[in-house]
Amino acid sequence: MAPIPLVLDCDPGHDDMVAILLAAGSDAIDLRAITTVAGNGTLEQTTRNALLTCTIAGIRDVPVAAGCDAPLLGALRTAGSVHGESAMDGADLGRPDVALDERHAVDLMADVLRAAGEPVTLVAVGPLTNVALLLRRHPALRTAIGEIVLMGGSASMGNWRPLAEFNIFVDPEAAHVVFSSGLPVTMCGLDVTHQALATEDVLAQLRGLGTPLASTVVDLLGFFADRYRSLWGFPAAPVHDPVAVARVIAPQLVGCVDAHVAIELDGTHTRGATVVDRFGVTGEAPNAQVALELDHAGFWALIVDAIARLGGHRVGSTATARKS
Repeated sequence: MAPIPLVLDCDPGHDDMVAILLAAGSDAIDLRAITTVAGNGTLEQTTRNALLTCTIAGIRDVPVAAGCDAPLLGALRTAGSVHGESAMDGADLGRPDVALDERHAVDLMADVLRAAGEPVTLVAVGPLTNVALLLRRHPALRTAIGEIVLMGGSASMGNWRPLAEFNIFVDPEAAHVVFSSGLPVTMCGLDVTHQALATEDVLAQLRGLGTPLASTVVDLLGFFADRYRSLWGFPAAPVHDPVAVARVIAPQLVGCVDAHVAIELDGTHTRGATVVDRFGVTGEAPNAQVALELDHAGFWALIVDAIARLGGHRVGSTATARKS
């Protein structure tokens, strides 16, 4: 089967870093672009972290472009308490040596869609600002989008507010644009991503690869785990964002149900909540597939394999690696 053309929109972030590695290291994915948005950190931070990820993993043939530095409405909220001062603390990553594409992320997305001879999958694992602007500015390109697979939301809980997950909370208006677009949408929210724990067994598999890249990933996930233990009492870090990529690579690993998802825009205590109507009580037709179950072993097998394929290089080295 031919690789799936894919654009990854992200806000690195520790789990976004793993999502980039999975997308770049999988033979099932043809990664056409990486775009960044403000979210886990400022746009400057998330873009630098995307370039650092490409640097340490030897990803040289994928354009990286910076996008929106604030949500559609209101002020930006970032997640420094989770990801640290750099938005990806936990290892000395040096300086990026991968160049930033001069285009705005939305323009790069549009160029990829225009040039594609087949539908392109958009995977969005940060606030949905860039994707919403793409849909608004380039409505004619909607037919070039095969589906939108996102990490965000929840059918049952929040992590930034009692009922609101961070990515949706940062820009609920953008999320509303995406969920009301009429395009195929898959939501990989906290219900499924909290199952994606980087357990000690997983970390041992990564250490066993014996590569600089794998070692760096272990260090970064160690920092992430410490934050999750102190903030939420998790036994290990839930690595949210690559679940959306895994859904594209191997859909059977991520079990979904059809449901209508509405975005709460006005609630005093519920702004940013994803209102998931699993049982059709509103009478609204389903507009999304909502992920609820994860094959933990199969999911991590994909990630370990991708990191093994990439190999990576030591910071400051001139050696590069790509898919083997």
